Amino acid sequence: MNTIDKLKYTLHQSFKIHHLELIDESFKHAGHAEAKLSGGGHFQLLIVSSDFTGKTLVQRHRMVNDALKEQFRSVIHALSIRALTPEERQ
Repeated sequence: MNTIDKLKYTLHQSFKIHHLELIDESFKHAGHAEAKLSGGGHFQLLIVSSDFTGKTLVQRHRMVNDALKEQFRSVIHALSIRALTPEERQ
């Protein structure tokens, strides 16, 4: 299983997902010292879940970060998050 698939699997285990897009943007950051040191990549995430209903933006980001905490130790260097409810995505 590749990194994207592992991250998606973890997110699916943590949330009731209505829509999920995860893009590896590491190629845009080739040569950055921080990425080399951490061994991680740069990712862009769009996640739509009813689990975010009634949550603030900060709470949503914390929920995603908590779900991926193990991956932040190994494969994620930077993560751009858009966390929406199904109603917000329409």
